[in-house]
Amino acid sequence: MAVLVTGATDFLGSHLAMALRDRGVVVTGRDRGKLARLTALGLRGLPMDLAFHVSAADRDRIGPVEAVVHCAGLSSPWGRQSAFQAANVDATQHLLELSRQLGAKRFVFVSTASVYFQFCDQDGLREGDLPPEFVNAYATTKHQAEIAVLAHGDLSPVVIRPRGIYGAGDTTLLPRLMRVAARRRMPCFSPAGATDVTHVDDVVAACIAALDAPDDMGGAIFNVSGGVGVALPDVITAACIATGVTPRWRDLPFAPTLATVRMMERLAKCMPGYPEPPVTAYALGILRYRQTMNIDAAKKQLNWQPQVSFQEGVARTFKDGALRPGVL
Repeated sequence: MAVLVTGATDFLGSHLAMALRDRGVVVTGRDRGKLARLTALGLRGLPMDLAFHVSAADRDRIGPVEAVVHCAGLSSPWGRQSAFQAANVDATQHLLELSRQLGAKRFVFVSTASVYFQFCDQDGLREGDLPPEFVNAYATTKHQAEIAVLAHGDLSPVVIRPRGIYGAGDTTLLPRLMRVAARRRMPCFSPAGATDVTHVDDVVAACIAALDAPDDMGGAIFNVSGGVGVALPDVITAACIATGVTPRWRDLPFAPTLATVRMMERLAKCMPGYPEPPVTAYALGILRYRQTMNIDAAKKQLNWQPQVSFQEGVARTFKDGALRPGVL
């Protein structure tokens, strides 16, 4: 039977779908254009917005599946709580219901390492090291979705928490950094923050390892990362060099800068359209604090470990000096 991959028209989901195509993968997504391109490559696709209950007709079109990998979701440092609730919590609950109806025996949920974030240095974070309060609506709703997933023991659920996914076809992490670096000087704090970054191929391999894990692995959570903390200025510099952008830096004191940004956030929440401010408190925190993870559990229990170094990952991502469009 097939594997159902949600969010297949987005970055990670598209890479995973292509890696699983020999298994008879079924893909869903909201972008009809990208979905059509995937189906042209031989995949069976269905446009779907999981924020709504799945109709009986769509359920019949998908057909029985062996497993589900849930990559879809709203990933952003900014947005309305209601949007995150619909995309990350409601959608997950609808998919869990659908998975039971389709006869799935394994449910892999792609969560986020943002659930760990605090405004302080944290090294070697393990799966149980959650903060007393989550940093934003994204982290909050992804954790709520984790709880919902783990409550469905009959689906032998496995949760993975990747950190800083990048690679060919990335439209968020490195492109966002490059856009900012091209327009203005980047804030530089002392000491500078560092974090794990993870090439998309390693995340795909972790998803497949979770799919193939023994039944008794159900209910487990695994950190997934490149395994080495990389200073954020080094990440930005590497991306800029690969694309011909000259990074410019501006030394700033962290505490007053954070206070200013939080004031900007409060003002933005009062404006029509809820516009995202030029920088968020979360983004500043990533630039300032160390946030690295321990991946021993994934190594030992999933028999997985990262294969792509940051240097190799940057070379793959910016082949011929440009960010390639990836599989889509």
